[in-house]
Amino acid sequence: MALPQGFLDELRDRVTVSSVVGRRHALVRKGREFVALCPFHSDSKPSLNIVDDKGFYHCFACGAHGDVIKFVMESEALGFMEAVEQLAGLAGMEVPKETPEERQKAERRRTLQEVVDLACRWYERQLRTSAGDAGLRYLRDRGLDEATIARFRLGWAPDDRKALQRALKSEGVEVDALVEAGLAKRYDDGETGDYMRGRVLFPITDRRGNVIAFGGRVLGDGQPKYLNSPDTPLFHKGRVLYGLAQAREKAHKSGTLVVAEGYMDVIALDQAGFAAVAPLGTALTEDQIAELWKIVPEPVVCFDGDNAGQRAAARACDRALPMLTPGHSLRFVALPEGEDPDSLTRRDGPAGFRAMLEAAEPLVERLWAGEVAAGPADTPERRADFWRRVRERVRVIADRTVQQSYADEIEARISLMRRPARERFEGRRGGGRGSFRDGKWTPPPVEPRDSRASRARVDTVLARRQQQLILATVIHHPGLLDELGETLAHLELDDQFLDKLRREILEITEADPDLDAAGLAAHLKALGYSDTVNGLLGADSLSHAAFARPNATHSEARAGLIELVARVGRGRLERQLAEARRAVEAAMDETSWNRLLGLQRALAAITVGASLEDAG
Repeated sequence: MALPQGFLDELRDRVTVSSVVGRRHALVRKGREFVALCPFHSDSKPSLNIVDDKGFYHCFACGAHGDVIKFVMESEALGFMEAVEQLAGLAGMEVPKETPEERQKAERRRTLQEVVDLACRWYERQLRTSAGDAGLRYLRDRGLDEATIARFRLGWAPDDRKALQRALKSEGVEVDALVEAGLAKRYDDGETGDYMRGRVLFPITDRRGNVIAFGGRVLGDGQPKYLNSPDTPLFHKGRVLYGLAQAREKAHKSGTLVVAEGYMDVIALDQAGFAAVAPLGTALTEDQIAELWKIVPEPVVCFDGDNAGQRAAARACDRALPMLTPGHSLRFVALPEGEDPDSLTRRDGPAGFRAMLEAAEPLVERLWAGEVAAGPADTPERRADFWRRVRERVRVIADRTVQQSYADEIEARISLMRRPARERFEGRRGGGRGSFRDGKWTPPPVEPRDSRASRARVDTVLARRQQQLILATVIHHPGLLDELGETLAHLELDDQFLDKLRREILEITEADPDLDAAGLAAHLKALGYSDTVNGLLGADSLSHAAFARPNATHSEARAGLIELVARVGRGRLERQLAEARRAVEAAMDETSWNRLLGLQRALAAITVGASLEDAG
């Protein structure tokens, strides 16, 4: 019995080779691959290599090689259908029952795919002719090199109504097959014409790289600017992602997959080293989101910075929300107005674009910001309406665990919005370190002037010493920035020179998160801080702060730094947080809200950290 190729492809995608081998043999991870003892020969050390990204196993000792179906067949002595049925049970799939009609459809799809690939090869050749010169110049002017043009099989459709029909007729392809494959169209008068004419062509493939359709861009002022093939037995626009075949391996290795808006964005990002795909239109569909999650758990949506691009991002958020499951979501990058991924990578290079990806916001931020943009929350009535709207959005999440997690996050944010009003009310009854009793306000006692001046001098010396120790601890233990980096980013130091050094440390470690102590010190010295670093890290400077020394354990350094940062910065962080709350109340916009959340996290890091240390 011949099974549909689509079913077999999905079965291989759902059941990884490692999951099947691992049921009977111990696996050892080796980078992104696994090794195990080979069951096909007497193996004394692991020689069976398993590459899930590409769906195969290979033994370097005996030469055994194949996919997950072949592994089950040969390791358990099963026939093809028995192995497929076993794997389908693991995947929760039903093995299709073959009928004569299904056999005929499968054969027709294979034939159509061959026709489309034949057309693709012809279009590729046309790009290198005099007729395709304008298209080739366009691609080169957009910064594409020859390797990229070949990798994406870019081509040219001549501005001739029957050019493709004539070319493929000599290959024995009938016009009816071209119409069925979406390569030609039939007019009301019975005449036919090539579907793509006078356009640069972008072949659209399935996830395994088989060409199934085309996108075309007209040069000049013709309309429509972009045109996709019509839906066919091979191609359904809402289920396919452009560039997926080229992006799969790169996304598996990097763990990052960018969802851009158009063909050129995908190609430019690929050439710059990023895994990228695009929906064939402006909005992601549910099928496309599910396809993305098969590759990475949190793809990054990076649509154009114009209004249309941001509306498309909002629709992607709406469609993903009901589908969220633990660990699977979307993140979003808000590009500057008028920019797209193609223009940004050409202007700022890969490093600049990578920095934007690292700053991508989670879906909950996009949800919240969308409701903020929908209407002001500057009166009690408007705030109540805002809270109602955002709570209703959360209720559409089907997974109860994720829905509860979102509800907790939203309620915490609503609670933050309520606090400024309470604080204003309580502030009318007094503040500072005085007391309010029996309707009377008693100010704090006043110290004598000489005593205050002496204490101020001591406090200044002590404050500078504490700030120096903070920096010394971070230089000797840069790994602490994984937890406390955001807190230190908000903690401005009184000493301007030390504060500049703080910013340098954060910039260096953000650019290279894996930098060790020696590497960080070397970077700082290269920037002209040799004397300062030597002074901060000298034995005398650290004589009374064992936690800041290089031989301190991570736990000791963490406990000391949290205590020190809390002592130095808690008060100023609390003041900044109060200012941020007032700003949110005055102007409920995304910028002020993000600052509020950042300060809240910065303060929580030292508050929770200190509590955990005390409990320990």
